[in-house]
Amino acid sequence: MFEKLRPALLCLTLAGTLPSAGLAADLMTFWDAPQKGGNSFNAAEPDKAYFEALAATGATWVRLTFSKWKGEGRDFLIGNADRYEGLPPKDIARLRSTLDAAHAAGLKVVVAPLSLPGARWKQQNGGIFDDRLWSDPAFAEQAAAFWRDLAGALKDHPSVAAYNLLNEPAPEKTTGLAENGAMADLLAWQEANAGGPRDLPQLYTRIIDAIRAVDPVTPVMVDGGYYANPRALASWPKRLADDRVLYAFHMYEPYDATSAPNMKRETPLRYPGVTTDYAGGKTEWDRTTVADHIGAAFDWAKAEGLPPTRVVAAEFGCMRLWADCGAYLTDVMDAVEDRGGHWAFYSFREDEWEGMDYELPAGVKPGQFYWMTEQGKANRLPRNGKLMGLLKARMQK
Repeated sequence: MFEKLRPALLCLTLAGTLPSAGLAADLMTFWDAPQKGGNSFNAAEPDKAYFEALAATGATWVRLTFSKWKGEGRDFLIGNADRYEGLPPKDIARLRSTLDAAHAAGLKVVVAPLSLPGARWKQQNGGIFDDRLWSDPAFAEQAAAFWRDLAGALKDHPSVAAYNLLNEPAPEKTTGLAENGAMADLLAWQEANAGGPRDLPQLYTRIIDAIRAVDPVTPVMVDGGYYANPRALASWPKRLADDRVLYAFHMYEPYDATSAPNMKRETPLRYPGVTTDYAGGKTEWDRTTVADHIGAAFDWAKAEGLPPTRVVAAEFGCMRLWADCGAYLTDVMDAVEDRGGHWAFYSFREDEWEGMDYELPAGVKPGQFYWMTEQGKANRLPRNGKLMGLLKARMQK
């Protein structure tokens, strides 16, 4: 289908009706200097006050997901991830209204779905990982059609700084490959799956071709495989052909220490010093290990002739009540900034979960957050947490 679109696109280009190459490059200029922001993963549409509060921290951009919102169909904006048939009009109107609010607050937005056709977000799929996009080629066609339609609807919105094609794809998940296994295993897996439905760069290329048929200018952001692991990105044989692509990774390693399960241990794991399985052996985590893990993405980009400003730490974080969260956040920000990339912390004022809401001081316990939220009093929560002060100092530099 998309091969048929290319002749029409070529005719429009020759006729001078599409933006020039200069204009296409101009949309990338926002990303030519390191940008710092936050993630918005709320169950309800954020309003202007929300975005103004985020902008007041010094953030210049927000990575916004809409997938938790209640829509016309089962899956917001997609309608139904079992079979995509077009954008529900009321859903796209609500998304555009939210983008308007972000624009009014002076923030750029990266639009990031948690689901695509055939890859419904696990938390909305009965806790089951949806592998259909990675095993049934029919869903790749639907995913490309969805993004073609969405790009067509959003291409002129002034707040949109990039399309993040899918949050944390994991085509490797059901294949037996270890998430942080030996690099030789990651490279072998990528080679073995080249050209098949689990070939993530191939899927991205197909989706980008669909987007470019209607929108030749808006930057595209792509997560590496295995939940946006920088080492999975570094296993790709080459960069994508489109020159308006940002390459994203997420940083929660060592997950055993940064995540919620650690807080349930009688004695939580500490950082630095925690040892985990990694790269086919054992690794002790400290600021050097963090920098090396993150550096895999930057080293790959450099080898592919990409500047560091094409690399994005699109999520990073740790449990706010973890004793070592401040030290960890500092080391992650240092590592990204030393390499010249962009970052966005996870998350800003999430309305269903307090675990990584760094504005909340340590004295606000989870029970208090949930009780006040249920009572409609979330706006009365104190928001003078030291961790947000740490993030603000970096964003306001």
